Amino acid sequence: MNIRRIGFVASEIVRHHGSVICAAVSPYRVARNEVRNMVGTDRFIEVFVDTPLDVCERRDTKGMYAKARRGEIKGFTGINDPYEPPVDPEIRITTTNTTLEANAETIFAYLRGRGLLLEQDDHRNFDLQA
Repeated sequence: MNIRRIGFVASEIVRHHGSVICAAVSPYRVARNEVRNMVGTDRFIEVFVDTPLDVCERRDTKGMYAKARRGEIKGFTGINDPYEPPVDPEIRITTTNTTLEANAETIFAYLRGRGLLLEQDDHRNFDLQA
């Protein structure tokens, strides 16, 4: 339901000629496809941050995965709730063998290629803190 709400707001922004970036854990393909249809298949860009579960657990500074493993959190994506990876995302990036800067450049290059970001736009103006 939360992904649908995010998608609705994003679709309204796009409908009014705006651009929007949403960063959300979206574990179900059907919900992602519904949002793609809401926003418009020609305007929706799915970025799959492909990180193995064990790496996510090692990087978890808040201990959420450990709590989910102990049963303290129910419905936690990847632990006691499924995650359905995208079948054909527009962009797939990895975080285990690629730098943050290289991943950002992959996204910027895709946006430039689609005419959504001007060539002279300098991504170094963005704060790339993880």
